[in-house]
Amino acid sequence: MRRIYLSMSLIIFMGISFLNAQEKVPEVEELLKKMTLEEKIGQLNLLTPGGGVATGSVVSEGVENKIKEGNVGGVFGVSSPEKVRQAQKLAVENSRLGIPLLIGSDVIHGYKTTFPIPLGLSSSWDMDLIKETAQIAAKEATADGINWNFSPMVDIARDPRWGRIAEGAGEDPYLGSQVAKAMVEGYQGNDFTAPNTMIATVKHLALYGASEAGRDYNSVDMSKIKMFNEYLPPYKAAVDAGVASAMTSFNDIHGVPASGNKWLITDLLRERWGFEGFVVSDYTSVNEMIAHGMGDLQDVSALAINAGLDMDMVGEGFLTTLKKSVEEGKVSEEQITKAARRILEAKHKLGLLDDPYLYSDESRPEKDILSEENRSVARKAAKRSFVLLKKHENTLPLAKNAKIALVGPLANNKNNMLGTWAPTGDPQLSIPVLEGIKNVAPEAEISYAKGANISNDTTYAKNVNVFGPRIEISEESPETMIQEALEVSQNADVIVAVVGEATEMSGEAASRTNLNIPDSQKKLIRELVRTGKPVVLVLMSGRPLVISEEMEMPLSILQVWHPGVEAGNAIADVLFGDYNPSGKLTATWPRNVGQIPIYYRMKTTGRPAASPSQFEKFKSNYLDVENTPQLPFGYGLSYTDFEYGETTASTDKLNKDGSITIATTVTNTGDYEGEEVVQLYIHDKVRSITPPMKELKAFKKISLKKGESKEVRFEITVEDLKFYNADLEFVAEPGEFEFFVAGSSDHEFQGTFIVVE
Repeated sequence: MRRIYLSMSLIIFMGISFLNAQEKVPEVEELLKKMTLEEKIGQLNLLTPGGGVATGSVVSEGVENKIKEGNVGGVFGVSSPEKVRQAQKLAVENSRLGIPLLIGSDVIHGYKTTFPIPLGLSSSWDMDLIKETAQIAAKEATADGINWNFSPMVDIARDPRWGRIAEGAGEDPYLGSQVAKAMVEGYQGNDFTAPNTMIATVKHLALYGASEAGRDYNSVDMSKIKMFNEYLPPYKAAVDAGVASAMTSFNDIHGVPASGNKWLITDLLRERWGFEGFVVSDYTSVNEMIAHGMGDLQDVSALAINAGLDMDMVGEGFLTTLKKSVEEGKVSEEQITKAARRILEAKHKLGLLDDPYLYSDESRPEKDILSEENRSVARKAAKRSFVLLKKHENTLPLAKNAKIALVGPLANNKNNMLGTWAPTGDPQLSIPVLEGIKNVAPEAEISYAKGANISNDTTYAKNVNVFGPRIEISEESPETMIQEALEVSQNADVIVAVVGEATEMSGEAASRTNLNIPDSQKKLIRELVRTGKPVVLVLMSGRPLVISEEMEMPLSILQVWHPGVEAGNAIADVLFGDYNPSGKLTATWPRNVGQIPIYYRMKTTGRPAASPSQFEKFKSNYLDVENTPQLPFGYGLSYTDFEYGETTASTDKLNKDGSITIATTVTNTGDYEGEEVVQLYIHDKVRSITPPMKELKAFKKISLKKGESKEVRFEITVEDLKFYNADLEFVAEPGEFEFFVAGSSDHEFQGTFIVVE
């Protein structure tokens, strides 16, 4: 084993309290002195009166009376300045101490102005844009009275069967950390007391994206080395960015559910990382520890509060059992006081203790929500998130005077534009693709036919349609619908087929084992290709799909995720070349479900195959498919072409106090202006623990005119090469490192340098 150096000074991992504790707030301490035990417990109770989208079957009862009795610390599912003022008035004017409420909401990818799903936003690789979308979301939500957001979700996800992959930034810890930072800064701004900023919540702590079998709410089993190097970095990035709230996940960690896991909430989050905010459970996750086998409601509530959980979402286990647990010595009042203090400090931080009605300005919604300016950013964000997966001949971009056959179940469908987890958006305000094409290319001749249902399976449709009609099954037969599509295609110059997933085929409680485009739509695509006309697939989904058949067909594929309220306009902008697609995949696309999990940072086995595309007995490969993915992490095409020159390093030796500059020149050799995400990957050839095959270490998005060249430079220090070793020390080690700079993770190494002691 090589000698380890440059280890950071660590607080001993277990059992030592964080040394630089947050100073106590005088106003909060005065309140705590006046509070009874029951009132302190009341601050730990988060309820929903219903009326919004819930993530469980429970809706709180008797909320108004509980607020008056001082038994509620916050509510969610309440919006508008008037309704929030009413809720605050109940708390401030009718409870003994007049403590205002936190008003929470799930503002996941925009408020009323809905942006692309987070997986789509991450595909822009544009941190300034992602931050801007969060700022707009905060501006709109606070205009409607909301001061606390249950976002960002930063879970690393490498299993596209898991529906909630749609809500995160994909598979990579470095990119995920950059997105987490941008979103926290966007929501929270520089001043919590400003009326247009809000508390952000990093979630789901922790490891939720690694649920077994890709099934939501399922168990997670993972080594600490994998946690620290691959799954925890985005949570820590959010903490380092100053996130004021954290939410626990539904899964267990080391055999203890997250909401009752002291190692996670106290030892790691508070003591090791120095988090000073408050921790809330996910929806009824305290109660769900009963089903996990951790005891009855009193047992699991005591477990949670003793672990360091501050707020119980909806379950009311804290409200109904903690006093008894104090009386029986199972929980100390001091532990409850600590939790109440954190909730009150959050309210102080927001300025609510000085002005409970800060977020009740009735003049704001009309000017701040769904403005033309906000919709313009939504359109920009959507088109920058699209990924060109395949281009066939010169079909794209389309001529604005073309004869277009527009077909597919998602071509004129407002209900499926916003994407999963858009409970505050209105689908009927979205722009479908048909309308967008008419807006952008009014001279185009458009013929439309639905062509197919999203799915013909009535049971499947029922499972998907919990929040409204997402899969609508036509009274016409599938054969008739396909025939109609073929008829409108007869005189067309090009066929544009808008296909893929309904919004609720991904997201929470939307796991899938079959990741193909549904059969009803695959049949339509096959028939369209048989016409011999140019075909463009506009593919909507909330996850990577299995498109091995479609990739072999003579057609072009534009992946648009679920693009949000400006969907149709943004799609038309890209189809007609007003914007050249620049998105890159942030999650690997498998060849089939059997390859899952597949991701670019996988490790080399002791028996690596000589070629990833050829079978070799007694090597680590498959009999029936090659090891490589269908589409790698970082992949994305453009209407133009980019050529990378020689990649060079400023030195072949890097010492602990120095830096190395890795540079290349990128040239636009095609016929269109375009943007390219230039990516730097590094491989540590020998490590004290097995290294990944490659790791993303930096990226830059550049714009190049036709024929233009730009030099792209990345500066790397030893700090960028650190990892958590077997003792969970954050270290760098001397030795040889390989690197390459390219437009995706699928590339050969181009050079080496040595880190010296």
